[in-house]
Amino acid sequence: MSRQYETVIGLEVHVELAAKTKIFCGCSTEFGGAPNSHTCPVCTGMPGSLPVLNRQVVEYALAVGLAVNCQINQFCKFDRKNYFYPDNPQNYQISQLYLPICHDGWIEIETESGGKKRIGIHEIHMEEDAGKLIHDEWEDCSLVDYNRSGVPLIEIVSEPDMRNAEEVIAYLEKLRLIIQYLGASDCRLQEGSMRADVNLSVREAGAAELGTRTEMKNLNSFKAIARAIEGEKRRQIECLEDGKPVIQETRRWDDNKESSRAMRSKEDAKDYRYFPDPDLPPVVISDQWIAKIRARQPELRTEKIGRYISQFGLPLYDAQILTGSKHLADVFEAVTEICQKPKEASNWLMVEAMRLLKEHEMEPEDMKFSPIHLAKLIAMVSAGEINRTVAKSVFEEIFLSDADPEAYVEEKGLKVVNDTGALQTVIEKVLADYPQSVADYKGGKEKAMGFLVGQTMKAMKGKADPAAVSRLLKENLT
Repeated sequence: MSRQYETVIGLEVHVELAAKTKIFCGCSTEFGGAPNSHTCPVCTGMPGSLPVLNRQVVEYALAVGLAVNCQINQFCKFDRKNYFYPDNPQNYQISQLYLPICHDGWIEIETESGGKKRIGIHEIHMEEDAGKLIHDEWEDCSLVDYNRSGVPLIEIVSEPDMRNAEEVIAYLEKLRLIIQYLGASDCRLQEGSMRADVNLSVREAGAAELGTRTEMKNLNSFKAIARAIEGEKRRQIECLEDGKPVIQETRRWDDNKESSRAMRSKEDAKDYRYFPDPDLPPVVISDQWIAKIRARQPELRTEKIGRYISQFGLPLYDAQILTGSKHLADVFEAVTEICQKPKEASNWLMVEAMRLLKEHEMEPEDMKFSPIHLAKLIAMVSAGEINRTVAKSVFEEIFLSDADPEAYVEEKGLKVVNDTGALQTVIEKVLADYPQSVADYKGGKEKAMGFLVGQTMKAMKGKADPAAVSRLLKENLT
């Protein structure tokens, strides 16, 4: 009988904070920009330059720590992590090893297979990002862009409490939503503002001792993370089954090949020769400062779901979908405040907006239309100025180009035709053109009415009220 194995997973999640300037200088943190245009002597490691801590970075780190139930180190320090690499201009990184700002927290996740589970957070520390190497295969050289050097990060280190990819993704999704709701980061994986390194080991089921772990990097989507976990789990089990040792190392995941390769042996803290940074004083965090940050904490997803159900009368399913993106929730609340029709606002966002997001391969955060325009559309439908079929096509214009629905409907002549005489003329023609359907309806076939309504709406180019069409058809047929 083959041995059974258990996977043990911990994560190191790096999050780029939403501060407008870097952690130790006044350079812009804006994504993009010409290479090396957001730089100065401090973030390019020039001799004699001195770092000055950005207060906003500390406040974001505190906000995240409090939201994930961490203890706060009210006396914390920065340390130098020494390593030599071309994208690291100082030849060290300023980080926190000995006294990180937050420690001993947790978040609760929920999965279909395992239900609710608490995942421990070992620590959260502040640090600076490195630059970025661009490998030019055509010129056979590597170029370096220091725009990202000094961008403020927090690193959230979990306990090794996760056992499969489903738990990992649930943890990352919960963490991302918390940070987005706090406004501490946009957490866009595709832009690198949220990055996860996966520490994974396997051991025989029931064993108390942990196996040898590897760390996987280059993971820029949840799907890639899930595939990497499955791939590394298989690789380590095959090693153990073949009697080979698992080597502690850092591995690079290639999502196209669905395999990983060794990058370097895994370093320990001693290899980095950490020591307290001599240029930065300790950070002293008062009780009053913590209280101020705690008082500013926004409504997070769990509380928002409860409020949507109690205040707006939404079903749990609607509330969960709408709060699954902070931007989507913000749009819903803005539309509802204007039109005072929460269920209508919810329906448009959950059905039509979600359909268009899928069609155009967009994220909710990519929606740019004004809530005022959706509120106007809802009002126009409620007032009977346009029918729902026309409203769907108008919403598509709002979604794609933020069109003003009133102006668009007027320009395209899409208002409902309320001229009973004009509608009566069209109905008489439809009844004359489809005598068989008329006979079918009179013979008791109710489906024939649907066909006749459809033909009338088609003749009216969708600009009639379906209820009025149905009523007039029945009057004519009886």
